Amino acid sequence: MDLRLPKPVPDQKLRRAEALDALDSVLPFDRREFLAEILSDDDVETLRHLAREGIGDNSLRALASDLVYLEAWCQASTGQPLPWPAPEALLIKFVAHHLWDSAKRETDPAHGMPADVAATLKLQGLLRSDGPHAPNTVRRRLASWSTLTQWRGFAGKFNAPGLRSALKLAVRASARPRGRKSQKAVTADILGAVLKTCAGERLADMRDRALLLVAFASGGRRRSEVSSLRVEQIVAQDPVPADPKDPESPTLPCLKIRLGRTKTTEADADAFVLLVGRPVLALQGWLERSAITEGSVFRGIDRWGHVERKALTPQAVNLILKRRIAQAGLDPKLFSAHGLRSGFLTETARRGIPLSEAMQQSQHRSVQQASRYYNDAERQLGRAARLFV
Repeated sequence: MDLRLPKPVPDQKLRRAEALDALDSVLPFDRREFLAEILSDDDVETLRHLAREGIGDNSLRALASDLVYLEAWCQASTGQPLPWPAPEALLIKFVAHHLWDSAKRETDPAHGMPADVAATLKLQGLLRSDGPHAPNTVRRRLASWSTLTQWRGFAGKFNAPGLRSALKLAVRASARPRGRKSQKAVTADILGAVLKTCAGERLADMRDRALLLVAFASGGRRRSEVSSLRVEQIVAQDPVPADPKDPESPTLPCLKIRLGRTKTTEADADAFVLLVGRPVLALQGWLERSAITEGSVFRGIDRWGHVERKALTPQAVNLILKRRIAQAGLDPKLFSAHGLRSGFLTETARRGIPLSEAMQQSQHRSVQQASRYYNDAERQLGRAARLFV
């Protein structure tokens, strides 16, 4: 069985690949030819239009990723490119292929995503799991599909009662427990072990040390915020006392980081977080050694030890953490960059820091979300589970 998609003629493919060059900050260059096969001319033009409209890189990256997946899934499951607008039946088919009952699949192989569709998507590197997708992933891709449909000037069927009902029933049937983005939190003890792996004076050591300390101490910044951090966002502050209760105590260096646009803040919201002490010294040391005075703070380093002009991608931030985790003798499968965010909140809970103070630094909008880490830490340290030990 040939699982490969029909390839466009060379001229079409070349033209799309060249058009994708303009999106090199969003789409991986090494996948350019593959993306040129999957995406249509209209797809590429839509993404370029969104880039010109000033949509944030992270939002555009997510939309592009979802569009590639949707196009590949549609071609694999129907043999046709993604139609615009998509009929309601195709939307329901997408839900049925991605949210299904694992128990029923054991007795009915036709239930869920067909084997040939799954094999095609795996061959293309777009599908990793054999089970049903996470409901939030399906909802996000449907939301991206809806957004792209609107940008093309069409009214979609995304609010149709049939789709809403199918999605509700499918989520209930899939019964997939919500997993954390990082199985384990990078708490202070784990971060300390990881930092020992980059305690040297090589450029890569200095960069990784600054990156990890800044990401953790600034409230557990998301990997996209770390990768997009720019020198222009960093503002020097007066030194602060090491002991807030004793103004006469020794002082520590302090920096302000203006957050700009993030997942929970707008570009003009004037949100900021502070860095104090060791993270400040690590960041200043990296900037001085790398001679970076403007633009991206955290950048790639080539094989000859030269600092590149291009910023690290969010994926690179994740890989740096995993590599350092492995060097520390821990299992990188249990950790991701989000573990720095959950680890920050877990650590503040362990040290008795009020949730409201921790949220000022983490910039969580939802008390419910932030308190999950607090609740876990309190339960582990509490007496209720220790009645009979």
